[in-house]
Amino acid sequence: MLRLLSFAMFLATWWIAALFAGGEKLPAPPAVLAAIVAAAESGALFINLGVTLARVALAFTLAMTLGTAIGYLMGRVRLANRLGDPWLILLLNLPALVVIVLAYIWAGLTEVAAIAAIAINKLPTAVVTVREGTRALDASLDEMARVFAIPPWKAFRHVILPQLAPYVAAAARSGLSLVWKIVLVAELLGRSNGVGFEIGVAFQLFDIPRLLAYSLTFVAVVLAIETALVQPFETRLSRWRPRAA
Repeated sequence: MLRLLSFAMFLATWWIAALFAGGEKLPAPPAVLAAIVAAAESGALFINLGVTLARVALAFTLAMTLGTAIGYLMGRVRLANRLGDPWLILLLNLPALVVIVLAYIWAGLTEVAAIAAIAINKLPTAVVTVREGTRALDASLDEMARVFAIPPWKAFRHVILPQLAPYVAAAARSGLSLVWKIVLVAELLGRSNGVGFEIGVAFQLFDIPRLLAYSLTFVAVVLAIETALVQPFETRLSRWRPRAA
């Protein structure tokens, strides 16, 4: 009920602001809703949303897989951490726009370049989070696994992975929020479809209802995925941890 009340307040504020700003600068909710319906009826809305979500899924999976492996290695092996730390700092501070532009220059305006650029921008956050989680592993549990001669794979599955799971979940959640933003920039700069591309076209035509239609639809999908998938996933991975009273 509180979420519905917050949404109602948002709509009311938007409507009032539209009355003061004028429909040319800030269209009222009915105008944006009409643009959403028109885009949905033509099929363009679902096609572009599907393309964007596919790019998000591919880039997120690639970045999480590499980031988890690299972060675990850097957290376990001191030499790997010393060799990789300067590159990690560089990637953390390199602007996403620079990475995207360089990817398009070096690899062309291709799908591979877009996905690679998105994944590279997300990679360092996953590495840092998993590395810190690896450093926080309980050494006594490692010693117990050695004393009882638990095979390495079983020790990883039953001793290490449960301790790392909350950190992996945190890396996934923070990384996904970053990927949502970067994918639109990548599409705006170098792709011919997707939500970011449509927002760019709407900007060039100064078509604010269309711009808001794609933006709000994208936000609604993000909120739905966050509520239905990400939050339950994070809760499940952290269920073994004691909760604060």
